[in-house]
Amino acid sequence: MGVSRRPGRQRPARRRRAGRTPGAALVLLGCLPGLAAAAALVLCAKGVEHAATDHAAHRATVPRRAAVPHLAARPPIRPRAAWLDGDTRRPQPPPRYDDKVVAVFVHHTDSPNAYDCADTPRIIRYLYAGQTGSRDWDDLGYNFLVDRCGTIYEGRAGGPGRPVTGAHTQGFNHRTTGIAALGTFTAGVPVPKAMTDSIAALAAWKLGLADIDPRAKVRLVSSNSLSRYRSGTAALLPALSGHDDAYRTTCPGAALSARLPEIRERAARLQGRT
Repeated sequence: MGVSRRPGRQRPARRRRAGRTPGAALVLLGCLPGLAAAAALVLCAKGVEHAATDHAAHRATVPRRAAVPHLAARPPIRPRAAWLDGDTRRPQPPPRYDDKVVAVFVHHTDSPNAYDCADTPRIIRYLYAGQTGSRDWDDLGYNFLVDRCGTIYEGRAGGPGRPVTGAHTQGFNHRTTGIAALGTFTAGVPVPKAMTDSIAALAAWKLGLADIDPRAKVRLVSSNSLSRYRSGTAALLPALSGHDDAYRTTCPGAALSARLPEIRERAARLQGRT
């Protein structure tokens, strides 16, 4: 600050320097007492414009708060061991995985509706035997199955919480999960509310892991020209789709397809979306 070392000369030196203080600094000094005034002089020396620029730069460097992901609770899921026994199990290769799940495809199994829910494990074993036997697939194609009582079962091996590549929707098995409703839901067939509630809960949880809104549309790339889209084509599909959105089929049936808008809305609410 150029203060003299001799005490007797300090007061005159301050008078001479005060005469050169800019008008803006005098206004600032009038508002700030004591040591605050000295700090203001330093600020004036650098220039008010520089200070404003520095302040704006500081604000620009403050990181924005990350958006809170819309996670939903994981619903109860019965493991493969609940339906797959040693007599039915077939040798199979290790599971394959994608980076995440961004879409859900809803199916029906095209099997009888008048079953007791206690028989669900037997029905899933029957489906598994058909797909791994006559079709010679390496495992059950669906990632999950839901019965008329709303009970959710793990289908394809690999872990319910992981992005397991399924075999449920021709051309669109990557980055998706397949949920099969046990039964046949053609036009006019009642769809149990317990079933649709569980499908919504499962979809909300799986899509929430990637912060996907069940009501949104997502970009998926077809891997097989037998789908509705030639291989390599980017398709914009509902994040919660029916099988027939991607493949020429009547699955998941007209009755269940009609419930998909309701299922999407419920799934979104379970994620905490408005």
